[in-house]
Amino acid sequence: MKRKHHSHTAFSTVRFLLALALCATAVFLASLGFGVFTSGSAVAQGPTANQEPKGAKSGTSYKNDISPPVRNLPPQAAANSGKAEREANENPKIPHRHQDSADPVIQNRHMKSVSTLNVLAPSAPSVPAALMNFDGIAFPGVGCNCAPPDTNGAVGTTQYVQIVNEGFQVFDKATGASVLAARGISTIWSGFGGACETGGSGDPVVLYDHLANRWLISQFAKPTTSGPITDECVAISTTADATGSYARYGFHLGSNFYDYPHLSVWPDGYYMSMNVFNSSGTSYLGPQAFAFDRAKMLVNQPAGFVSPVGPLGGTVDPFLPADLDGTTLPPSGAPAPFVGFPGQGTNPNYTTYHFHADFVTPTLSTFRTVANPPAAGYTALCPTGRACVPQAGVTSSNNLDGIGDRLLFRLAYRNFGTHESVVGTYSVNANGVAGVRWFELRNVTSGAPVVYQESTYQPDNTWRWLGSVAMDGQGNLALGFSASSSAIYPQLRYAGRLVSDPINTLGQGEAHLFDGTGSQTGTGNRWGDYAALTVDPVDDSTFWFTSEYYAATGQYNWRTRIGSFKLASGSPTPTPTPTPTPTVTPTPTVTPTPTATPTPTPAPDFSLAIAPSSVTVKRSGGTATYTVTINRNAGFTGSVNLSASGLPAGTTAQFTPNPATATSSTLTLTVSASTARGTYPFTVTGASGSLTQSATATLVKNQAK
Repeated sequence: MKRKHHSHTAFSTVRFLLALALCATAVFLASLGFGVFTSGSAVAQGPTANQEPKGAKSGTSYKNDISPPVRNLPPQAAANSGKAEREANENPKIPHRHQDSADPVIQNRHMKSVSTLNVLAPSAPSVPAALMNFDGIAFPGVGCNCAPPDTNGAVGTTQYVQIVNEGFQVFDKATGASVLAARGISTIWSGFGGACETGGSGDPVVLYDHLANRWLISQFAKPTTSGPITDECVAISTTADATGSYARYGFHLGSNFYDYPHLSVWPDGYYMSMNVFNSSGTSYLGPQAFAFDRAKMLVNQPAGFVSPVGPLGGTVDPFLPADLDGTTLPPSGAPAPFVGFPGQGTNPNYTTYHFHADFVTPTLSTFRTVANPPAAGYTALCPTGRACVPQAGVTSSNNLDGIGDRLLFRLAYRNFGTHESVVGTYSVNANGVAGVRWFELRNVTSGAPVVYQESTYQPDNTWRWLGSVAMDGQGNLALGFSASSSAIYPQLRYAGRLVSDPINTLGQGEAHLFDGTGSQTGTGNRWGDYAALTVDPVDDSTFWFTSEYYAATGQYNWRTRIGSFKLASGSPTPTPTPTPTPTVTPTPTVTPTPTATPTPTPAPDFSLAIAPSSVTVKRSGGTATYTVTINRNAGFTGSVNLSASGLPAGTTAQFTPNPATATSSTLTLTVSASTARGTYPFTVTGASGSLTQSATATLVKNQAK
C-alpha cells in the first residue's frame, strides 16, 4: 500500500494507534496450537469492526495464465509510479510486550578460530573478501519514488534476480552484467488485469525454487485505491531463465490488511507468513500462515491455498516459514516449520509451529504449536519509536528504523542427514548499540525442537542490524547486515563461522561488502525492511547478499548493492563436538578491502524437476502421470537416460521419450491392484555420460475404490 510523502491516509495513524486485538478464542488457539480444522464456520467468531470473521480458510486462485516472455514485453514502470516521493507500505509496528533482561550470549569482540586447537583467539577479521560486488537497482526504483526499498534477491543456476519496491532486475551471476534492465514488477503482470496488474503495492519477494529450477516473484496488491491490501500476486517462471515467461496467479486472501508477506519453498507447497491488521490498519490481529499449491503452480493449473484459523491474535508474535536450502529434502511428508519472534512479555521463546497443508481436502490441513524453545534474554531495540540507529553527519531526528520487533528474512532450513536445522536472525540492543541476534534450531520437523546455538553479534560500538543469515552445504554459517554509527555512514558487512568453530560464535571475523558515502535524512526514518542472504544452488557454498546504502547524504535517494563471498571450499565436513569458548582479549579491528573477481563459468550440466510432486491412484490401481523437466544449464546439450527407483511392488515406470533429448519427458507409473496401499516416495535419476542428477516425487495408493 502506497501513500504520498507527508500525506495522511487511513494507514498513517498506524504507528500511533495500534491497539491489541485479542479474544479468548485466539489466546486458547495460540497457546495450544490448532489441530485439524474442519471449516471456516467451525471456528469462526463474531467479527469486530473492520475485521473479517476468524476461521479456517481455503480458496483458489481467481485467475491464472502464462505471460509472454518478460524480455519481449515493453518495460513497465511501477503500478503506482508518477506520485511524489513517499513512504512505501506502512509496515506497522507490532505491539511491544517484551520485558528486557540481561543478554548472556553477547559476542563482544572480533574473534578468529584457531582450527588446530578448536579455540578462539583475538584476531583482526579474516573472513574472505567478496567475489562479486556490484550495484543493484537505485532510487526511484523504476518509478516507485518510495522508501524503503524492501531489497531482497535470490541466486539461480546462471542468474541473480534482485527485487525492490516495485521493480526487479536480472543479472548474469558470473559477471554482474545486467541481462534484463530494471523494470516494474507490473511488467510481469501486463495483460493479467485486476489488482495484480494495476494495484501492485510492493513488499516484493523473489525466491529461486532450486528443486524445480524456477523463479518465484511476488508482491501484494490492493483491488481498490481506497481499500486495504488484500491480495497476493505470485508468478512462477516456466524455466530457469528469469527473463522468460511466467505462470501468473492472483489470490484474494480476505478483507483484512495483510502486511509484510514472506514466502518460502517447501517440497509440497509455497508457504507464506503475513502480519495481519484490521482493514483500517489500526489494530494488530496477529500473524497468519498460508500455503499455496506448488505442484499446480509449476504446471500452470488453477491453484488452491489453505490457511489455518485466521490471524492468531494480537498477543502472538510474528513468525516466518522455513525456506529450503540444499538438495537433501526434509523427511517424506514433513510439515512445514514456522518459527516465531521471541517477543513475549516474559520467558521469551522461539515458538515453533508445524503446518501440514492438504490441498486435496483442505479440512484435513493442520497448524499447531509443537514447542517453545527458550530464547536467551535480550534488551529490545528501539522499543518505543523504532527509529534509533545513528548515522554520521546528521541529527538524531534522522535516526534509522531498527525493526526490532520481528524475525528478519529468511528462516533458512537445511537437512544435513544427521540433523535438520533452521537459522534465523533479529535485531536487539546490546550494550547500548544495535546487535544482530542469530540462532540455530534443530529437530524442527520431528521430535522436540531445541536451540542448538545462539549469539548476539556486537564486537564493538558500531550499530549492526537488519541481518540475514544462512548456512552452506558444509554447515558454515554466514550473516549479512547493515552497520552504522554517529561516526560512519551506513555500510553493508558480513561475518561468518565455520562448522568447526566453537558454537555460539562467529569465529571467522567480519568483512565490508560496501561502505556507503552518505546518510539518509527524513524519508520517514525508514530503512531496509528487507535484506537477503541466499546460497548458490550450483556449488552450495557461495553466499549472495543484497541490501541498501546511500551514496550521498539526502532523502529518498537510496542505492542497493549485491555481492557474493565464500567462507570455505571443499567437501562437506561433519558437525564437530562443541568446545567451550575461552576468555579472550580484544585487539584493534582491521578491515580488509574486498576485491571483485569473477566467478568461473560453470561447466555444462543439467538438473531434473518432477511435477506434480505427488499423484494419488485408487485402491483398484491405475496410472499416475508426471512431467520430468530437464533443465539444461551452461550449454548442456546431451541426451539424458532416465530411470526410476523406490517404487512399490506391482508398479512399473515408463518414460516417453527415453533417452530424453529435449527439455522434458513424460513418466507414466502403472499401478496394479496388488500394490499395497500407502505413500511411496520415489527417485527419478538422469544420466548423461559422467553426469548424474536426480529428483524425487511421491506416489500414493489410496484406500478409495
